[in-house]
Amino acid sequence: MSTTQKVVVITGASQGIGAGLVKGFRDRNYRVIATARSIKPSTDPDVLAIAGDIADPAVAERVFKEGIARFGRIDSLINNAGVFIAKPFTQYNAEDYATVISTNLNGFFQFTQRAIAEMEKQGSGHIVNITTSLVDHAVKGVPSVLASLTKGGLNSATKSLAIEYSGTGIRVNAVSPGIIKTPMHPPETHAALAGLHPVGRMGEIRDIVEAVLYLESASFVTGEILHVDGGQSAGH
Repeated sequence: MSTTQKVVVITGASQGIGAGLVKGFRDRNYRVIATARSIKPSTDPDVLAIAGDIADPAVAERVFKEGIARFGRIDSLINNAGVFIAKPFTQYNAEDYATVISTNLNGFFQFTQRAIAEMEKQGSGHIVNITTSLVDHAVKGVPSVLASLTKGGLNSATKSLAIEYSGTGIRVNAVSPGIIKTPMHPPETHAALAGLHPVGRMGEIRDIVEAVLYLESASFVTGEILHVDGGQSAGH
């Protein structure tokens, strides 16, 4: 087993932004540990695909145990998996709340804690949290309290972790997307969603991948919330 190639863990890696991130990091010759609830085994020997719910501590334990056994190191973690439920605040129920909290916060905690423990051993590492521009720029007609509660927490945690580990060689950043053209948005909604961005279009998966890869190579950047939102956070 060669341990010279860098290794990245990517959550929510089966489709959309997550699948784009897997390709983007493989194009940079990273080995990838990819996880999602419905992910299929990979035919690429440099991609280890592990199916499971990231909110389950046993899944996080398995991802890092098997990943390290296979590749020997952990250099980066991309906390990409997330749940968004758009409902008026008073219509959220206990199941909605538990679902969003378990994925957006518990999953982040389980994976990030294990990743940092491994990164500390080698004196280097990088974590990127995928959040949302709605945290900074609420949109009329897009109810997003649970997203703001959880992803806003990740923005704050990004800055806190960046400072806590600033002297260890570990960097922590976030990418805050606008509305991205993924399978979760039916084509008939694209025109209306494009109009929610000052630049007049939805984001593409490559926009987020390029932002994450920029942060990956930006060694003097930590604690940054990088908005990739077509101007949403700046206002209309």
